[in-house]
Amino acid sequence: MSLIAAGGTTEPVIITNAAFFPDLNLQEFRDSMRLDGTVTDERAQHALEAAMFDANRSLADYMKSQKDLGFDSLENVQDADWQPSGTNVRLYLRAVWCLAKANLIERYRDYDSTGKGEARAEAMDLTGDDLRRDAAWALSDIRGANRTTVELI
Repeated sequence: MSLIAAGGTTEPVIITNAAFFPDLNLQEFRDSMRLDGTVTDERAQHALEAAMFDANRSLADYMKSQKDLGFDSLENVQDADWQPSGTNVRLYLRAVWCLAKANLIERYRDYDSTGKGEARAEAMDLTGDDLRRDAAWALSDIRGANRTTVELI
């Protein structure tokens, strides 16, 4: 006699956003950013919410100006002629997902404190910085601002 358990279906976890911005799907975030099982859904959701708050705050003036022009959601804002339809929404999701992943990397850096773990932590710092840069660029692209980074030497 054998027993084969039926696979359960789980409802997707959707994080409700402000009306102007798209809602967030936890599984899409996991798949896109290649999160493994070491990050619980609760921690991933918390990171996504914090990232959403940061991105929304960064785009608050942009949102107000678009609403003043009659656009009730980011999805309805006209993309640049040279961009495919839906670019702004994809850029928004990229910004939120990158910010959330950077946050998770910072939180999981002490997972292994051996020498090997320290080397990995330093590599993750670069990744976290890269993710924050990508998020900043995505938010700048939505606003139509230049991607300028200036450092004093």
